[in-house]
Amino acid sequence: MKVIAVSRAAAHVFSKEKRDDIHLLEGLGVEGDAHFGAQVQHRSRVAIDPLQPNLRQVHLIAQEWLDELAGHGFDIKPGDLGENITTTGIDLIHLPLHSVLQFGWQAQVRITGLRNPCGQLDRFQQGLKAAALGQDEKGGLVLKAGIMAVVIASGHVQSGDEIDLTLPEKPYLPLERV
Repeated sequence: MKVIAVSRAAAHVFSKEKRDDIHLLEGLGVEGDAHFGAQVQHRSRVAIDPLQPNLRQVHLIAQEWLDELAGHGFDIKPGDLGENITTTGIDLIHLPLHSVLQFGWQAQVRITGLRNPCGQLDRFQQGLKAAALGQDEKGGLVLKAGIMAVVIASGHVQSGDEIDLTLPEKPYLPLERV
């Protein structure tokens, strides 16, 4: 399990610029990113309640999903879908709620839920929103557009960092939209 790429953007834009490294700050998110802060930063959620906690400080996507999309004709690179960290070797969307990911020696995030695929995906590339939705073996909805997390330990994250996973105590709770 490792980091493929890291990205951030100071403005509220859909895609984020790939960087050499990003700095995670405990309780706040990615330094210099538009979604940095203890309170919610996503504009649609700020309009509802600007004081709600920011459970979407860090967005992670698996490179394996980007590869799957490429097999369906989509051309998507790390950072294109607004994620801060692109990973490989870990099935992000099926991790239990409150799992902890550590990057390198210090930086840690706690998973808060699934990214809700929105219409912006289709504005980026037509048909992408539908490709971000799947079904499990029981016919249940699967959201594939990555996961969201909060920073619980500050530190730098860069491409090539190893990822350590710590699962929460059982019973495991499934991820839901945040």
